Amino acid sequence: MRKFKIPSMGALLAFEAAARHESFTHAAKELFLTESAISRQIATLEANLGVRLFVRAKQRVVLTRAGRIYGTQVRRSLETLDRETLSIIAHGSGGGYLELAVLPTFASQWLIPRIGDFYGRSPDVRVNMGVRTETFSFAESHFEAAIHYGKPTWPGTSADYLFGEEVVPVCAASLLERPVRQAHELLAYPLLHSTTRPDGWTEWFAALGVEDASTMHGVRYELHTMAISAAAAGLGVALVPKFFVSNQMQQLGLVVPFEASTRIDSAYYLVYPTELSHGKPLEQFRTWLLEQAAQYAAEGSLDSRAGDQA
Repeated sequence: MRKFKIPSMGALLAFEAAARHESFTHAAKELFLTESAISRQIATLEANLGVRLFVRAKQRVVLTRAGRIYGTQVRRSLETLDRETLSIIAHGSGGGYLELAVLPTFASQWLIPRIGDFYGRSPDVRVNMGVRTETFSFAESHFEAAIHYGKPTWPGTSADYLFGEEVVPVCAASLLERPVRQAHELLAYPLLHSTTRPDGWTEWFAALGVEDASTMHGVRYELHTMAISAAAAGLGVALVPKFFVSNQMQQLGLVVPFEASTRIDSAYYLVYPTELSHGKPLEQFRTWLLEQAAQYAAEGSLDSRAGDQA
């Protein structure tokens, strides 16, 4: 049995809006209330909590430390409530939403261009996507599944192999002073790195027999899209997954300065908590995704054999 009274939804909504804007006036406009109504809600909330949430100074209000912390907690709780409410509404229609954590460039370049086909097959299911570039605890997040790059070593989960990754160096044609005949000649140019693949260049050079400490030198970018943009701007040579750029090389003015097919052990996986594997949205999405991945891998294999025969 609770020993305290949970604040009303009206008070929490008023506080969250006022905390986000640090303004009772803006909160009132957003919630279609009067400024005095917002002030009363927050005064009642402070009295019930026994904590000052705002410092009032003339015509403005400023969050206290407690107010800032509570504002973040309330905002997260309201966002979770929104998601759960939408999910149960969708469940009533026989469908649902899948909360999927994605790698940003993978999502924009590979998944999203194909997702329309999934919606055509499963019109009652929709996929909400949020970015996660590192492993995380499913129990402490709202995500039900994730697209993971690396090894299938995510504790407490099941992992379905999607496909491996072929990486290629790309740069602006104007950057090259002369044709690159040997891999080590690329070390004369700035190397652009992705923070999600910190050893990417070192592994690529090593696969071609080049061992050099300078393979770790160069500017680092958090997203592959940033590295690709930097390469297109003539800032250096980026090492990126081939499928990220294969359809936009000409548009971006990019070239592959040295052709070398290299594959690494890491791969893309669909990862999900084992106990959630039988939910309808996840089950339908998983079936479709594995089919799309197999088709893509087969097309890549055909392209590779065609190149070998050319």
